[in-house]
Amino acid sequence: MIRSVLAALAVMLATPAAAETVLYRGATLIDGTGGRPRPGMSVLVEGERIRAVLPADRLPPPAGARVVDLTGKYLLPGLIDSHEHLATPPNRRRAEAILRRDLFGGVTAVRDMADDLRAVADLSRASLKGEIPAPDIHYAALFAGRSFFDDPRTAATTYGFRPGETPWMQAIDERTDLRQAVTLARGTSATAIKIYANLDARLVRRLAAEARRQGLKVWVHTAVYPATPAEVAKARPDVMSHACSLAHQTAGTPASYQSRTPIAASRFLASDDPGVGRVLALMKPREIILDATTSIYHQPRPRPGLCSGELSDALVRQAWQAGVQISAGTDWVAPAADPWPTLHHELAALVKLGMPPSEVIRAATFNGARAAGRLSDMGSIAPGKLANLIVTDRDPTADIENLKTLELTVKRGREHRRADFVPLSEADLEEAS
Repeated sequence: MIRSVLAALAVMLATPAAAETVLYRGATLIDGTGGRPRPGMSVLVEGERIRAVLPADRLPPPAGARVVDLTGKYLLPGLIDSHEHLATPPNRRRAEAILRRDLFGGVTAVRDMADDLRAVADLSRASLKGEIPAPDIHYAALFAGRSFFDDPRTAATTYGFRPGETPWMQAIDERTDLRQAVTLARGTSATAIKIYANLDARLVRRLAAEARRQGLKVWVHTAVYPATPAEVAKARPDVMSHACSLAHQTAGTPASYQSRTPIAASRFLASDDPGVGRVLALMKPREIILDATTSIYHQPRPRPGLCSGELSDALVRQAWQAGVQISAGTDWVAPAADPWPTLHHELAALVKLGMPPSEVIRAATFNGARAAGRLSDMGSIAPGKLANLIVTDRDPTADIENLKTLELTVKRGREHRRADFVPLSEADLEEAS
């Protein structure tokens, strides 16, 4: 009870974005594009938008503006987790706890990668309105072959309906009217379709083309079974998720999601793999982002997973070195005792495999915004963009762990101080029974 009251109070005390002009003055600016930090910079925020970004001596405070002195501090774009699941199955308490930890840990936007969109849409609305402390949520409607919908998760996310026959989770085959199917997905207010499993290359291409025609982004698993990673890349999606599955191009792509087996790592660890290299050569010129999700493969599992952490890291490293843009997604949830968003595990994993902290920050800001289809609104600090900002005490381009010196998160102009974060309890993250 006390925790819920404190959380509600934190929202009530958040700075009302529409009522205030704020000058964040004198910070070292890390703008999210991968450029060098710029000391002595100021950012003027009016309501929920950035009005100006200039050297502090060229940006005096407007009349009536509140001034926040950031001398000696570091100012960055809000972080973006490119791969979360908030409602499989729906559990409002759990979702709100994850989102609250995200926001007070510097995450100002997430991609929800297909869930029960009835629940996700309401979470998104509550976040936008400031009813709950949460990042903005950009979400996908899922498409898969009919044979996929025996998966028990699909029943959990379509309760009350037959799996595969809802606008947010649709079973597709050659007879499906794809124009109507994508139109139904648009009606959920989804940002994108997610092409998931048990579809051949022709259907992947047709679905991607129809989604683009109707103005939706295309988010795809790296292998769609039986569609191979190369066939997926040729469909020109905006984002391909899970570096691990790039290995299927060489190791063989199973006929269905259900027939996947663990991939032997040895052949991919000694040197860059030529088959994977051919997929990456398709992705780079098409500007397809790789939503790497490498940290999930380092988590303990009751039985062997598709990839080991070592294999996933090797494939992410090869992709990054080939010039493919990486975004930072998680696809798992850190324990309640962890005071920081799960995203921090992904950032640490990306640094460990060789990416410089500045590139990792870009993966979690600029590239994350591109992955979410919202680069015009977020991902860097520039006039006209949403005032999604974080303030740290130490330089995260020197050490990514310095993101944990976070003092302040600003989302759409509303301030959320790290000192006000109420830690999660074990009960907060209990799975639905």
